[in-house]
Amino acid sequence: MPAVPPNILVVEDDRETRALIAKYLRNNACNVITANDGREMARAMTDHRVDLVILDVMLPGEDGLSLCRKIRGDSQVPIIMLTARGEDVDRILGLEMGADDYLAKPFNPRELLARINAVLRRLAAAQTASAVMGATALTFQGWRIDFRLRELRNPAGARVAMTSAEFDLLRAFCERPGRVLSRDSLLDLTQGRSAGSFERSIDVLVSRIRRKIETDPQDSSMIKTVRSGGYLFTPAVEAATAPLDAVK
Repeated sequence: MPAVPPNILVVEDDRETRALIAKYLRNNACNVITANDGREMARAMTDHRVDLVILDVMLPGEDGLSLCRKIRGDSQVPIIMLTARGEDVDRILGLEMGADDYLAKPFNPRELLARINAVLRRLAAAQTASAVMGATALTFQGWRIDFRLRELRNPAGARVAMTSAEFDLLRAFCERPGRVLSRDSLLDLTQGRSAGSFERSIDVLVSRIRRKIETDPQDSSMIKTVRSGGYLFTPAVEAATAPLDAVK
């Protein structure tokens, strides 16, 4: 779960089901708001910050599919739909209306929690990727890479000499943290398919970068080798907020 407990809105007209979900989620570090129908849901979303909505399809008055479409009309809050009907058509309709996931009743509360965690992780990853890809400078474990100046500074603020190829490869890693990147994809992201480009060159560049940023290049913790996969950049990466002068 995220460090800050998420606010989960449970929209379910069955009292026992609503109470069961709310109790289980509260016991697992979630803040829970409940609603019986669309009217109460709208009021709750006005009065509270909502990080995710659990929305039953079969509600009195306006049904969950219609409510899902309304939510998605002005909000990107994640939605997990619940229904007693397990037909594919209902699942497909829910997803087409903008739901992020779908769970048929009866369900195990542990599975619901797992789906909530998965949806929130995907959202956090997407938000991080959006911020990272739009940034002109990034930081990781105290290091700072500046794309405009094409320079790398260590945690002490000192500039670290890098070749153009090394810089481009480190940038590719920093813009895609936590993803396994094949040597083939790294070639496309950096050197392209120019004459003389080959996968082994990626290994050589990775080795050079490790010697510059790793405490122990022989036991790399930041750039992990993935067997039959490629490489994985492990540090958390954030858009740099401090002005350049502040890190000199």
